[in-house]
Amino acid sequence: MAGNLTELFGSMVFNEKVMQQRLPAAVYESLRQTIESGQQLDMSIADTVADAMKDWAVENGATHFTHWFQPLTSVTAEKHDSFLHESKNGAIIMKLSGKSLIQGEPDASSFPSGGLRATCAARGYTTWDPSSYAFIKDNTLYIPTAFCSYTGEALDYKTPLLRSMDILSLAAIRVLRLFGVDDVKRVTAMIGAEQEYFLVDKSFFDRRDDLRYTGRTLFGTPAPKGQELMDHYLGPIRPRVMNFMHQLDEELWKIGIMCKAEHNEAAPSQHELAPLYSSASMAIDQNLIMMDIMKAIARKNGMECLLHDKPYNGINGSGKHNNWSLQTDTGKNLLKPGTNPVENTQFLLILCAVAHAVDKYQDLLKMSVSSAANDNRLGAGEAPPSIVSIYVGEELQAIIDSIIKGTAYLKTTGGKMNLGILSVPQFEKDTTDRNRTSPLAFTGNKFEFRMPGASQNLAMPNVVLNTAIAEAFSEFADELESAKDLKAAMAELIKREFTAHERIFFSGDGYAKDWHREAKRRGLSILPDAPAAFGVFDQPKNVKLFTKYAVFTESEIGARKYVLYETYAGQVEIEAKTMIAMAEKQILPAVSKYTGTLSATANQKKALCGGEYCAVEEQIVKKLSSLELELSYRLDDLREELTKARAEKNMEKKARKFCSLVIPAMKSLRSVADACEEMTDASVWPLPTYGDMTLKQS
Repeated sequence: MAGNLTELFGSMVFNEKVMQQRLPAAVYESLRQTIESGQQLDMSIADTVADAMKDWAVENGATHFTHWFQPLTSVTAEKHDSFLHESKNGAIIMKLSGKSLIQGEPDASSFPSGGLRATCAARGYTTWDPSSYAFIKDNTLYIPTAFCSYTGEALDYKTPLLRSMDILSLAAIRVLRLFGVDDVKRVTAMIGAEQEYFLVDKSFFDRRDDLRYTGRTLFGTPAPKGQELMDHYLGPIRPRVMNFMHQLDEELWKIGIMCKAEHNEAAPSQHELAPLYSSASMAIDQNLIMMDIMKAIARKNGMECLLHDKPYNGINGSGKHNNWSLQTDTGKNLLKPGTNPVENTQFLLILCAVAHAVDKYQDLLKMSVSSAANDNRLGAGEAPPSIVSIYVGEELQAIIDSIIKGTAYLKTTGGKMNLGILSVPQFEKDTTDRNRTSPLAFTGNKFEFRMPGASQNLAMPNVVLNTAIAEAFSEFADELESAKDLKAAMAELIKREFTAHERIFFSGDGYAKDWHREAKRRGLSILPDAPAAFGVFDQPKNVKLFTKYAVFTESEIGARKYVLYETYAGQVEIEAKTMIAMAEKQILPAVSKYTGTLSATANQKKALCGGEYCAVEEQIVKKLSSLELELSYRLDDLREELTKARAEKNMEKKARKFCSLVIPAMKSLRSVADACEEMTDASVWPLPTYGDMTLKQS
């Protein structure tokens, strides 16, 4: 494969190289302008593009095409149509019309709509997104599309993302014009999405209903060996996992996903994959298809790929780190501070905009990553706290402090790193450390948003970032465009903004308990759980932000808030019902069987040897019998709380009841069941243990 890698990479993508080869020059140029500059698509070229796309796809083995879209669920959606058509003379031909390329029609009432669509109002539309390349997978041409209702409301993740990217570009260009940059026509939000995941042997996965139905273990005690020795992170990759990674690379490279890094993560059986940056829209498309391919390749290798945010208690959960930056169509990264950032006014103004946006809309950022799954992860030892803050590093923090105080900045340099070994060369030391406990950390030329969970679509976090920063850019431009002394006005604005938003910068340990007290003192947004976070979506300032820039309408905001509550309640309900079934049908019978066996053994010993010789068995039987009874009581408690939550008609109240009533009952049931596991013979226990699942991959 290595020798043909350059030919393999992108071979299944209708990318710019293929377009240039197969499209007439004028059509190619028109489509290129749409892709690169965000210009309106010229509808007259649709038939030509569709025909070329079909010919290329058929030559590469495709027999069908699909409008691939991102409804408000946890998965993508696709409906496959054959290229086959009957011609006028009755012959069979392969055809893809411009109309079929541009527009499809799925059932809009069968996807979450938050009340925008009733069952009797089913029509919806998918429409081609030219900014994200079409590709071939499983002999099908995948055409990335947006999804909307018959009445025009967005019913997907992609539509608001594309809207936010457009308004961010327009606002950023206004800021660049202040610095005399006149050649930039487009500024693009770029993403590098690091994906963490677990692998588990399929035989273990199939024996656990909690993994099958919910993606995480609802019962289970930590293995004797977890992360204590820190020997899994970047450790040698096991042959079976390496084989999975090689096969995954090959499939991803075919569809143009440049995966540059793959390694063992901190937890046993946890791994990470990191692709190169691309535009936010394309990067999210690629991440979503990558998740599907990861699952498929894992199954081919007798494993399951777990993408849940917290599959196991007691060890790290999985995140999806959203590395965000801004790039001009001339190739410049606007978040690159340069060698002397204190003199880089353009960079400092952009940094001000980020601070302004994140501080003002910290509640929206928390909302954008909140879910039932991520509630289990955020704030734990491997994930950032659920309180939003920004880390910029020692050098930039010192610059910000000097600007706020009006004092001179004493430049620091990284210098040379000398390990004191003659044969090892000296190397450049960075001017700042990294802070992996920060939710939003500046890492040299980008911001790494570490709060998203591994399972989520990254569109919403980027919608919030793009829109909030676009507002800051617009407000700055409104103020500065009319300034008589632009240089002085910029200096004044930068000082004012850093001072006003000083509270959002934090360089310390985000895991420390003191930080929570300090965050409260600073007045930062503290939203303890997902339902609380969902409630901020339609607060007046947030509605004003999204409607002002036409990223969401008020009805779309209300609908999405409803879907968030609905999804949360549905996920917790599935988990609760799964726990009840497993406890009733597997755990209680196993405990009863084991106590019965021990009781029989105790009686036999007593008859043969006397009562003192069966003391151990009697003690275990008494403890386990007590736990068995307690397990039964807590099962009844969970059923009762589940019934209360399910009876609630108001969706917001329903989600809050699942959070406040059902989840505590689930945790209570689990604590007793896990205590039973610790005392029950392994040969009787019905579930694969954490030790089985996390340590036995090869």
